[in-house]
Amino acid sequence: MTKVFSALAVSVDGYITGPHPSPEQPLGAGGGRLFDWYGDGNTPSQLFPGFRLWPASARVFDAVAGRVGAVVAGRKTYDDSGGWGGGGPHPAAPLFVLSHRPPPAPPVSSADQNFIATGIADAITAAQAAAAGKDVALMGSGVVTAALQAGLLDEVVLHQVPVLLGGGVPFFRDLAGPVSLTVLEVVPAPGVTHLRFAVGR
Repeated sequence: MTKVFSALAVSVDGYITGPHPSPEQPLGAGGGRLFDWYGDGNTPSQLFPGFRLWPASARVFDAVAGRVGAVVAGRKTYDDSGGWGGGGPHPAAPLFVLSHRPPPAPPVSSADQNFIATGIADAITAAQAAAAGKDVALMGSGVVTAALQAGLLDEVVLHQVPVLLGGGVPFFRDLAGPVSLTVLEVVPAPGVTHLRFAVGR
């Protein structure tokens, strides 16, 4: 069965960017520290050319990336990332952007990017249909929180980096109440600890 999950790098104080992210500074002030582990190792990723991770991180990263059949992202994440140049954050997965604003001009290729205006459930349903039996990955704090509150999020993966950013975009926005998580995996690695949780219903 197709699962819905989010796998994001996060600071110890809970931020997925530094302060003031923008198209000119997508990761915010100091947010690049969250991704040092992508390139400071000695083991190339099998799925993302140019990524060199330490062996434990390479195993976790490639296992997670290999699950992805489609991606759902929020519009701010899309805009701050420059629309991924007309593609998406994953080289082999179509992108679905949850947005109440029209797509940017000129129109992007519908094969690579799809804009959904009717809510998180419709975005995830469309992504599941395109995922060819693989899982759907979520990007962006608003999208992750909306899926969680709608009971549509199955797993959360935190690539926790030992840094305090002091501000930025939180992994989760305001939640209506506590959410129970079950620990599935904890993998320490140089510069990052990989944490995988099942979301309680």
